[in-house]
Formats: sequence, structure tokens, C-alpha cells
Amino acid sequence: MMEIFQYGFAVRGLEAGLIIGLIAPLIGMFLVLRRYSLIADTLAHVSLAGIAMGFLLGLNPLFTAIGSTVLSSVIIERLRLSRKVYGESALAIFLSGSLALAVVLISLSKGFNVGLLNYLFGSIVTVTQTDVYVIAALGTVVAILIWLLYKELIYITFDEESAQVSGIPTRLINTLLIILAALTVSLSIPIVGVLLISALMVIPVVTALQFRQSFVKTIFIAEAVSLFSVLVGILTSFSLDLSTGGTIVLVSLLIFMVTLGMKRK
Repeated sequence: MMEIFQYGFAVRGLEAGLIIGLIAPLIGMFLVLRRYSLIADTLAHVSLAGIAMGFLLGLNPLFTAIGSTVLSSVIIERLRLSRKVYGESALAIFLSGSLALAVVLISLSKGFNVGLLNYLFGSIVTVTQTDVYVIAALGTVVAILIWLLYKELIYITFDEESAQVSGIPTRLINTLLIILAALTVSLSIPIVGVLLISALMVIPVVTALQFRQSFVKTIFIAEAVSLFSVLVGILTSFSLDLSTGGTIVLVSLLIFMVTLGMKRK
């Protein structure tokens, strides 16, 4: 198990995974409580179109994924606020549309390849040193913004109308939250993969909510579950040559099932 530290790609994957494990529950907490969990899945499909575009144009897929998800998140929020399209309908439109675009771009780039499959299901092999720096920098930005807007986010999460009446710029903060979610989704791609990103943002939070603790304690529990899942998932996938993203999600699901069992007893 310790031989993982002898390989540079494995160390880079572990570093990136732990950073993602820290920031994913921070965003996931607010998305889950606002019943907006589907946004993570939608942005994941949007990121797939960005990744396919990156492969087609010969660019770093992480950068094209970030650009596509951030742009789409702003448009989705504008549609939701305009009330011309219901929130769930806007998500469904972007989910299906981005998936269709991704399929077309993949066909233009002559189909699937090993690199694209790694981004779909997650692999520590895909993580470069540049990716680690980008993940660390943007992860720090996400954490700082969450800390600065912590009180406002809690207020809006539990009573958005009252927060708006009290003078809090709810539209701006909602837009920032969905942009932060887009960044988190994009940064999670190399480790967890496009198809499993939403699970890492949702399952640790849902697990932590089972303990019915205060908001702060719930965040810490979700962080612990997320970090443990990432660490054990990466080590297990490296040792048994398994898919990194799938292993991480299965570990988090196992913790969730154990938590439910304990709660019943």
C-alpha cells in the first residue's frame, strides 16, 4: 500500500483527490439543503462537452471543462431567475443538450479514446502537475468565498425570501454559488470522473445529515466522510487496479449504508 508514494502520478492524484474531498461537501451541503442536487449532474454533463471540445481542439480538457461549466451555470441561473423556464426544466435542457453536443464532438474527434474514458470514470493517471496547481488554486478560491459568504449562504438556504427582504443580494450570491458548484464539478473530473461527480458532492452530505447535528458539525462530518472515501478509494483503486472514481463512490456508499444501519439500531 505504501508503494503508491513511489509513483509521481499516484502522489499527484492523491493530492488532487484530497483537495477535491475538502471542497466538494462544502458546495454539496448548500445544494442538497436547497434541493438543487441535480445541478451537479447537469454541470457534469456540460463538462463532458467541454472535455470533448478540449480533445477536438488539442487543448487541456480541464480548462475547457471549467470554461463550459462556468458559462453554462451562469446561463442556467439567469433562466431560473427570469422565471421563463422552471429551474428543473432548465437543468433538463442543459443536461440533454450538452450530452448531445458531447456525442457530436466525440464523433468528430473519431470516437472514444483511453484519455476520454479516464475523464468519464476518473483515473489518477490523468492528473498532471498543472492540474494539481489549478485544482489547488481554484479550490482555495472556492473555500475562501464559502467562508466569506457563509452567513449569507445559510440565510438564503433556509429562507431566501426573508434574506432578500433584509437586503441581502440573493441573486448575486445564488449566481456565485452555482459558479462555485461549476468550478467544483470541473475540478473533480480527473479524479472522480464526469459520470460520478454528483455522487461525491451529495453522498457525504446526505450521510452527515443522518446524524442530525448542527450545521457546522454536519459540515465537519461530511468533510470526514468525503476525505476518508477519497483516501481509501484512491489507495484501493491503485492496489487492485480499479477505476478511481467508481471505487471512491462505492466507499462513500458503504459508509452511507453503515450509517443508515446504525441509525435503525
